[in-house]
Amino acid sequence: MSKKELKTNAMRILDRKKIQYTFQTYACDVFVDGVTAADTAGLPHEQVYKTLVTVGKSGEYYVFVIPVAAELDLKKAARSVKEKSIEMLPVKELNKITGYIRGGCTAIGMKKKYTTLIDRTACILDCLYVSGGKPGMQLKLRPDDLKNVTDAQYADVIK
Repeated sequence: MSKKELKTNAMRILDRKKIQYTFQTYACDVFVDGVTAADTAGLPHEQVYKTLVTVGKSGEYYVFVIPVAAELDLKKAARSVKEKSIEMLPVKELNKITGYIRGGCTAIGMKKKYTTLIDRTACILDCLYVSGGKPGMQLKLRPDDLKNVTDAQYADVIK
């Protein structure tokens, strides 16, 4: 596979914005979960973040980027976006709403700009890993660069 074939929409956006990143691929025949993906890629769990998409009582969509081994606290998450309640977006709707599939969802370059929150644990990291836009691809970048390119905020949203 050529380097050109490896470029994802997320990578093209980072290139356009002149944001430094590196990428890593790993074998991913069937996506299981983020922890398995981190283990397969040989990456430390505390640096790998997953992207979760939710829908609020209002019908608005929200994106949360949290540590791969953590669980989103739906009450904290709802408060952080000033919603009465939120719930996880059903997987079958993920591609329609974001343009990404399960295992390849990233906050960078979704179909629309959604309110995005990155768990505040990312603030202490020099770098973190997020999906590169397809299963089997991880991007390594600085937390503030992810925050800036997605217009995100940091918040306490995990259990």
